[in-house]
Amino acid sequence: MLVDSHCHLDFPEFAPELDVVIARALKADVRVCVTIGTTLAKFPDVLAVAERFDNVYCSVGIHPHEAKVEPLSNATPLIERAENPKVIGVGETGLDYYYGHSPRDLQIANFRAHIAAARELKLPLIVHTRDAEDDTIAILGEEMGRGAFTGVIHCFTGTQRLAEEALALGFCISASGIATFKKSDELRAVLKTVPLDRLLVETDAPYLAPQPFRGKRNEPAFVKHTAQAMTELKGVSFDELADATTSNFFRLFSRAKRS
Repeated sequence: MLVDSHCHLDFPEFAPELDVVIARALKADVRVCVTIGTTLAKFPDVLAVAERFDNVYCSVGIHPHEAKVEPLSNATPLIERAENPKVIGVGETGLDYYYGHSPRDLQIANFRAHIAAARELKLPLIVHTRDAEDDTIAILGEEMGRGAFTGVIHCFTGTQRLAEEALALGFCISASGIATFKKSDELRAVLKTVPLDRLLVETDAPYLAPQPFRGKRNEPAFVKHTAQAMTELKGVSFDELADATTSNFFRLFSRAKRS
């Protein structure tokens, strides 16, 4: 059994054949998927997908790119939407300075509001960070000092320092299809140091399809290729990798039901 811990099944790329996509995932032994919230405006669509399928859960959050459109002054809008038991995480949230689609101060304010929601709800924080490691590390450390919370650095592409700081805070680290790319040697070197009991796998579908599907639309069934790459990196069997990442998922996302 595998879990796709981060995908976007509400995106229009999946609309024509969502039932088929979920069926292919199940055939590939991807038994659980988490479809991720990126805006509050579209959260009803995200929740609708999760409620449509027994094996799909969701999160509530505002992507850092959307901070200027949906700025938060507090955690209340997130907390209110997390009442549904299908909501098992808060995010994705974080900081993305690469594109600069939203001002940094608004991204930081939203990040802190998401952390407050995760802390109050006792749900894991789903963190997106790109070209913002110093601020991400500083904010996570400051906020952890105000009260404990759990989380995951999703689609990890960061440095050894980010991995070590995240692990020290008790976070998990999630590998995506990027880890299978030929030019990702530096990333694989970092992922190799992540303890097996802190590792998750994901697709970030419809983006970042792993080898041998790079350049095509990604989907949850393809997470097995990322998992296979991790078995080679960690020197374990596929079953051991699958068992570990699945157990890690259910330990972190404790609202999810293991069938």
